[in-house]
Amino acid sequence: MSPPSIQINKRKQKSIYHLAWRWHFYAGLYVVPFLLILSVTGLVMLFDDEIETARYSSILEIQNQSTQTDIRTQVLAVQNAFPTAVVTQFIATKAQSIANRFSIQTQENKQLFVTVDPYTAEVLGTIDRSNSIYNTANKIHSTLLIGNLGDYLIEISASLGILMIISGIYLWLPRDAVSKMGFLKVRTKFGRRVMLRDLHSNTAGVFSVILLLFFISGLSWTGLWGAKIVQAWNSFPSHYVWGEKPASSTRQSLTHADLNHASEEEMPWNLELTPVPESSQKPHDHSKMLHNEMLQKSSQAEPFLASADINMNNIGINKVIELASSLGFKQYRIFFPKTETGVFTITANSMAGDIIDPSNDRTVHVDQYSGEVLMDVTWDQYSNLAKLVALGVTLHQGDMGVINKTVNAMFCMSFILISVLGTIMWWIRRPRDQNSLSPPPRFQSDGVWITGLTALVALSILFPLGGIAIIVIFTLEYLALSKLAKPLNSA
Repeated sequence: MSPPSIQINKRKQKSIYHLAWRWHFYAGLYVVPFLLILSVTGLVMLFDDEIETARYSSILEIQNQSTQTDIRTQVLAVQNAFPTAVVTQFIATKAQSIANRFSIQTQENKQLFVTVDPYTAEVLGTIDRSNSIYNTANKIHSTLLIGNLGDYLIEISASLGILMIISGIYLWLPRDAVSKMGFLKVRTKFGRRVMLRDLHSNTAGVFSVILLLFFISGLSWTGLWGAKIVQAWNSFPSHYVWGEKPASSTRQSLTHADLNHASEEEMPWNLELTPVPESSQKPHDHSKMLHNEMLQKSSQAEPFLASADINMNNIGINKVIELASSLGFKQYRIFFPKTETGVFTITANSMAGDIIDPSNDRTVHVDQYSGEVLMDVTWDQYSNLAKLVALGVTLHQGDMGVINKTVNAMFCMSFILISVLGTIMWWIRRPRDQNSLSPPPRFQSDGVWITGLTALVALSILFPLGGIAIIVIFTLEYLALSKLAKPLNSA
């Protein structure tokens, strides 16, 4: 017979194990539906380029020719085709066999891509940005199509997902001879339940760190933890970005987030809350211009084409293209000024998928009249956390090349497998004659689990919505759910 001290220690270990199992169960009960949704929509978003190219091949694929028309000519072609629309953006093609894209805003407030053959300046067709497969998948992925409520529900799922992972790792790691038998092995000779448990625990254990990184990087997009807590601490203060130059002074000051189109995240995460600088309302002294030699090559200013109801002169899109080239931009997008004091914005960043290396992120604002660079922010100016977020988001989106995309697709399918296996395990385990959730059995407590409680409190503080959900879950368990699971004898 074992000494009392050993019996007490074994009883405490069982109590802790079952407590961690219950945490894992309750967290998973909430997280699994969201993980399935996020994984499926994530797969769609991963292969957006391939899907959209196939879907709109007739207006995207072009024949290579020797000489391209200038961008101004292409903009004029778009304006002629859509005279009442506002040209808001130019996105340079990533391949010579794919058309350029110009974004326009119609009088009905629709956001459309207009595809243009860069060799002939022929307008090929339009793509409704709000109706693209990517945009639909992205809206589901970020808001479940129910706005802020969906965003908060997803933030809770990511927060509880971290609890699910931590408790799952504790359950997975071997503690005794029995648990060692199924560690990194799938036992097929001990029945269906054991085989499913080994498949679930080992697959989840191996990919747990990856799933954790997906949850944390995904949280950077959320409305509370991402935007109100972490992003606010890591955004550039306006005086740091562009010194004494004027920020937007319109009735509703423009931030970088205002440059995004619909739900698409096109601007760097740590710049979204920063105000956009303004252009002067008259040309600056040419002696103070940056790149003035380049700008003086042509005495004819090009018309302001970004808005149909404003007729003013500025340096023109061709000069902005020349400036982008002189600054070293290769793959980029240009946002057109929207008002008399608006700016041209040249940006190449991993958030938008322009480039695959976040360390090459760069955003430049240009005075539309003088051509002066009002703001130039690169990776070197990012805070350490902003760098981590930029890197995490790029990996999360699968933007770092074919290998990254392929591996992410494998991860998504693994997350789906983990979720399905966990659900099947619960369904098999639950008693057929009980109409209950059938949570894992509860042992009588032998004191407080300090390590687990500390982790739980830390998680609740770091992720407030998750903390609220944890309080609600365990309050409900204390009041009602615990009655549905008969406590086992602690002996």
